[in-house]
Amino acid sequence: MSRLSVHPKYGPRESVFVGNSELYRGDTNAVCSPFLRECVMALEDCCDEAYTAQEIIRQGTYDLPRISKVLDSERVFLLIDEATVRKYKADLTDEVEPQIHELLKRAERGMKIVEKRESMLRTRVETQQTKQTSRSTVNTAGMNKLDARRVQMLVRQREKLEEEMASLQLEVDAMVRKRANAC
Repeated sequence: MSRLSVHPKYGPRESVFVGNSELYRGDTNAVCSPFLRECVMALEDCCDEAYTAQEIIRQGTYDLPRISKVLDSERVFLLIDEATVRKYKADLTDEVEPQIHELLKRAERGMKIVEKRESMLRTRVETQQTKQTSRSTVNTAGMNKLDARRVQMLVRQREKLEEEMASLQLEVDAMVRKRANAC
């Protein structure tokens, strides 16, 4: 008896003959191929093989997302000779070296500007200190009021001129920076 004929999923099989199945069950005169049973068994074997192949494929591909992720992160190494490495290194040096020299020149110019500012600030501090000392000496000197007033006016003029000189120095520094940046 066929395994598929009693399969619970499909239920009992119907007859392959046309008409009432009761007519042919006990009929000994029914014309049936002698190889029909072998064909049915071969078909069952094919179905079993297909089911087994399907199970094997299912077991082999259930972790496909993990395998595809592993294969995507594959590293590739390219081996090259030392002469090629030297050539590329020389090309890179030729490309980068002028830019490095330009950056060094800019840094040196910036350092000079900073040094000028520093010296200007030092002179400003020194002048402020001399102003404070000159004010105290002018006031303590034993001069008459007219001379003391004249000295104070001259000190104020000197302070104004020093402030103008400082502002002019800032303008000069700004012009030097513009020229340095333009180059």
